[in-house]
Amino acid sequence: MWPTEDDVRRRFAAARTGRTLAEAALEPLSFADRLAAAVAARESQVCLGLDPDPAKLEAPGGAGDHAEATGVAVADACRRLIEAAAPSCVAAKPQLACFERLGAPGWAALAATVTAAREAGLLVIADGKRGDVPVSAAAYGQALVGSTPVPGGEVAGLGADAFTTNPLLGADALDTMVEAAEAAGAGVFALVRTSNPGAADVLDLPTDAGPVWERLAALVAERSARLAGDGAGEGLSGMGAVVGATEPAHLARARELMPAAIFLLPGVGAQGGDAAELGIAFSAHPASALVTASRSIAEAEDPAAAAERLREVTASIAPGP
Repeated sequence: MWPTEDDVRRRFAAARTGRTLAEAALEPLSFADRLAAAVAARESQVCLGLDPDPAKLEAPGGAGDHAEATGVAVADACRRLIEAAAPSCVAAKPQLACFERLGAPGWAALAATVTAAREAGLLVIADGKRGDVPVSAAAYGQALVGSTPVPGGEVAGLGADAFTTNPLLGADALDTMVEAAEAAGAGVFALVRTSNPGAADVLDLPTDAGPVWERLAALVAERSARLAGDGAGEGLSGMGAVVGATEPAHLARARELMPAAIFLLPGVGAQGGDAAELGIAFSAHPASALVTASRSIAEAEDPAAAAERLREVTASIAPGP
C-alpha cells in the first residue's frame, strides 16, 4: 500500500520550518513535494504514457451507441495497462487528443482513466500542450487542474496533478497557466526542446540570445520560485520543462539553464530515445526528472515487465536520496 497524501505530509512536516504537524496537514502539498514523495516511496522516475488507439481495440458488443462502447473499451484498456505497470511508475500521462477524438465518450474515458491512475497511487499529468491568449489559457487551467465558477457553485475540471503547456505565445499566456497551477497546487511542464525530429525547424533556430529553445528555458527558470517545493521536493520546482530524450546532447545545457525544473523526458523506446543516456538530465534531486514511455510499455508482450525494466534503468542513472 503506497503512502497516502496525509502520510506524506506527516513524513515531511519536520522539513517545513516553523509548522506543526497539524498545520502541515491542513496545507496542500505542492506538486514538487508530491512527486518527490512518490519517487522516494517507489524508487522510480517512470511516467506511464497513455496514448490509446481505439482502432486497435475491440468495443464491447451488444446494443447501444458505438462511440460510447468505444469509450468504454478505451477506459478498460487504460485501466488494465495502469494495473499492470503502476507498481513500477510514479505518474501517468494521458495524451488528451487520444481521448478527445471520441467526443463526449472520450472525455468520460479520460475521467475514468484519471480515477484508475489515482487508485493505483499515480500522479496524473494531463498532456494536452495547451497554450493560448490569457483569457483562453485561464479556461484551460480551470479545465485541467481547477474548477469553473458558475451560478450556484463550482464545476470541477479534470483534477490532474500537472499539465503540459506550449509557451510559444509568450510570457503573458504562460503566466496565466502558472497562476492556475499555483492556485491548485499543481505543476506545469512547458515545452522547451521537444522529442520530434521537426523540433529543429523552429526550436533550434538561432537568435541573438541563443537558440529559440534556450529562450523558452529562460521563461521556465524565471518562474521556478512560484511553484517551488518546500518539503520533500525542496530544491525542485513544479514549473517544469518538456525536454526530449531523443536529443540527449541538449540535456546538459537545459539543466544548466533550468536548475530547479523537473524535466519531463519523452521519446524513450518507440521514438528511439535511450533511457541509459539520460543521467545528465537530473539535478542532485532524485525527482528532478521523469522518463516517459508509452508504446514501449503498452505494446510490450509483458507491460509490467517492460515498466519494471525501465524503472531499473532510470533508478540506476538517477541520483540517490
